[in-house]
Amino acid sequence: MGGLPERKNIPPWVTVPDDLKEPEVFQVQTRLVEPIFGRHGSRISYFEQVSRVMLELRVLESSNLTEVLVYGSYLFKMRCKWILQSMIERYRLRQERGMLRLEEAMNSLELDPEMESD
Repeated sequence: MGGLPERKNIPPWVTVPDDLKEPEVFQVQTRLVEPIFGRHGSRISYFEQVSRVMLELRVLESSNLTEVLVYGSYLFKMRCKWILQSMIERYRLRQERGMLRLEEAMNSLELDPEMESD
């Protein structure tokens, strides 16, 4: 990674510059960012405070992915990454189950082929 993040309001629990050198980075589908982090990132400060890290989101221009950068001490970064990835996976599975239920409901509404010929 290049230099330090451009953010001006670095939380007091993040040690500058040590905790800002090597962020933990992972990618998330952009459509999952709002359900996890809130509209316009309204929950980011809560995640930061509880996890004792600093988060930065970067939308990747050429794809439907958003990069999540987690800054902080090693253990806090790893814990926060695990929590966020677990939340994202849980949300994705809930969406998948909802689609399966919808598909089942649609299938149950289909008419019997013999009835259609009337």
